[in-house]
Amino acid sequence: MTSDLALPIVDEDLAERLSQRMAEVEKALFDHAASPSPYVTEAARHLFSAGGKRFRPLLVLLAAEAGADPGADAVLTAACVVEITHVGSLYHDDVMDEAALRRGADSANTRWDNHVAILTGDWLFAKSSELTARLGADAVAIQAATFTRLVEGQILEGVEPTGDPLRHYLDVVAGKTGSLIATSARYGARFSGTSVEVEEALTAYGEIVGSAFQLSDDILDVASDSEESGKTPGTDLREGVPTLPVLMALASTDPADERLHELLRSDLSDDVLHAEALGLLRKHPALDEARAYVIARAQEAKALLTVLPEGSVRTALEDFADVVAVRST
Repeated sequence: MTSDLALPIVDEDLAERLSQRMAEVEKALFDHAASPSPYVTEAARHLFSAGGKRFRPLLVLLAAEAGADPGADAVLTAACVVEITHVGSLYHDDVMDEAALRRGADSANTRWDNHVAILTGDWLFAKSSELTARLGADAVAIQAATFTRLVEGQILEGVEPTGDPLRHYLDVVAGKTGSLIATSARYGARFSGTSVEVEEALTAYGEIVGSAFQLSDDILDVASDSEESGKTPGTDLREGVPTLPVLMALASTDPADERLHELLRSDLSDDVLHAEALGLLRKHPALDEARAYVIARAQEAKALLTVLPEGSVRTALEDFADVVAVRST
């Protein structure tokens, strides 16, 4: 298995092909993030230089393998569109979250200031729009709808839910994360020449797996060991960020959960209270309930892949759904 790819690829020929194309995408990303102004170029390339898994463009390339022309120029352009859109959103995320670091490097708002970070994100969104226009009117419509969902999800994240908090959160995740990953799979299928049936199946697959991947992160935030994951357990919990296991625990009507509910609704910046809440949450049935939900979603995504012939592409997509499920257990 090739380790430099964000998706598990067992077939060595497929992995090598995707690695070569990802190298082309990487070069193109830096080319597209160039401006006549050195200052703008430096700011726009800042987060690209910090690295990242490049999962979205890789999914474009993998989905394209299901079509007759996976090496089409439009596939490469589409791969750049989704990654530039994603990175542009990170500039805005860091301003809203007041983040000091992104991918181990100074965030743009730390390196410069909030104004530069916001405008650089806008510049990248404009650049992704320019590239989308090269793909035709249908792509422009797809990108516009995707961006609408992405921004709406971001807005709703900060809005107090008026109905079911869990349903609200799942809608936020689908908008913020699932929408662009779904479009990544759609672009790969469409611009490589798959059938409409395959395109729709891969789009639905991307939506589910993209959301499930975020939800598995929610579980890891509670259940992971810092030595194994490299992350500090309970970071979202400490910051009061609602996550899948937290919302499922809060939905419990068991009187025995009164203390946990009290903690989850309080300020957990205190180390003692945070440790108590994390310990109770790790023992709560909500954690297994959350895992079961993610596993079920992964299985739902895999079932959509029956439209593809058996082979390395379908296997790679199935393996990724399995990784999403396994990393949450």
